[in-house]
Amino acid sequence: MRDYWLSKLFFDMQTPENADEYAADREKVLRRYPIKPEVLKSLREDDVAALAPKVNPYLLRFYFFATGKSESWFLDHIRALAVKKEAVNG
Repeated sequence: MRDYWLSKLFFDMQTPENADEYAADREKVLRRYPIKPEVLKSLREDDVAALAPKVNPYLLRFYFFATGKSESWFLDHIRALAVKKEAVNG
């Protein structure tokens, strides 16, 4: 199920000003969004697997780039998620 406020945060990270502010003080920015505690935990831990089902994949990818993660870091996490799903679904 998609999470509106998480999606809104990720969408807002598309502007350089917002991304810079988030990089400078993540907690200050997060307080502006009524995001559920378990989702905040996932954000703080950069938990791609927990966040992926909650947002559009393009927003997810852009968010991690905006927060300084490399493309290879992101792809490694997405591939690991795909491997886990495949193992579960057989």
